[in-house]
Amino acid sequence: MSKTRPTTAEKSKACPADVPRAVLFDAYGTLFDVYSVGLLAEQLFPGHGQALGLLWRDKQIDYTRLVTTSNHGAHYQPFWALTRAALVYALKRIVAPALAPGDDTDFETQIERLMNQYRHLSAFPEIKTVLAALKAQGIPTGILSNGDAAMLNLAVKSAGLDGLLDHVISVDPIRKYKTHPDAYALGEQATGLAAKQILFVSSNAWDALAATWYGYQTLWVNRYQLPFEELGTQATRSGENLRDVLAFFPFPSVSKITTP
Repeated sequence: MSKTRPTTAEKSKACPADVPRAVLFDAYGTLFDVYSVGLLAEQLFPGHGQALGLLWRDKQIDYTRLVTTSNHGAHYQPFWALTRAALVYALKRIVAPALAPGDDTDFETQIERLMNQYRHLSAFPEIKTVLAALKAQGIPTGILSNGDAAMLNLAVKSAGLDGLLDHVISVDPIRKYKTHPDAYALGEQATGLAAKQILFVSSNAWDALAATWYGYQTLWVNRYQLPFEELGTQATRSGENLRDVLAFFPFPSVSKITTP
C-alpha cells in the first residue's frame, strides 16, 4: 500500500515552530534578472549598456520611494510607468550627453524595445527546480512584488513558472510600494499566516531588511557578494542563490534535492 503524503498542517506539527509554512519571493532582481536588459542596452548604445542598466534600476527604486512617501501617496504611479520614467531619466543622463552636437534623437524606438525586453526578463535558472521542490512538499509559494499585476503575470508566463506559484501579489491595489509596512502585510493577508511563519526571499538587501523588520523570516540572496545594509539588523540568513531556500526545511526529500 502506498504511503499517503502528509499535509502541510501535519508536517508543521512534526517540525520545529520556526520552520516556514509558506515562502514568498520578491520578483525583480530575485526571480527575474533586472540586469539582463543590459545586453540589449549595449547593442543599442555601445559602451553605455552596463551603466544604463544600473542607473535605470536605481532610479526605478528611487521613484517607488518618492511616490510612496510624498503627500501621502498622492503622486502614485504603477510600477510599469515608473520603470519607463526611470529609463528615460537614465537615457538623458548617460546617453544624451554623449550625442554629437545637433543630434536630436528622441530615443522613442529604443525605449520601446527596452521596455518590451523588460516584460520578458530572464529568470534565474534554479528557480523552477526550487519551486517544484517546495510544491512537492505542499509548501505554498508566491510572489510579493512592487510590479503591477499585468507585468507580473506576463513575467511569470514568460519564465515558464505557471502552475508553480500559489500567489502572485502586487502592491498596486494599495498604492504603496515596499518598504511600506502595508506592502509586506499583503503576504499575511494572502496566505492567512503570520509574518513569522513565512519565509520572505529577496536579492535586494533593503527589501530583505525591511521584511525582517516587519517580522518575516528572511533570506537575502547575495548573488554579487555585496555587504548587507548597516542599520543594525541582519536578515535571518543569507545565501548565494535561490537553492538556499531549501535549507530552511528539514524534510529529507527537500533538503537533499540537487538543483542545476
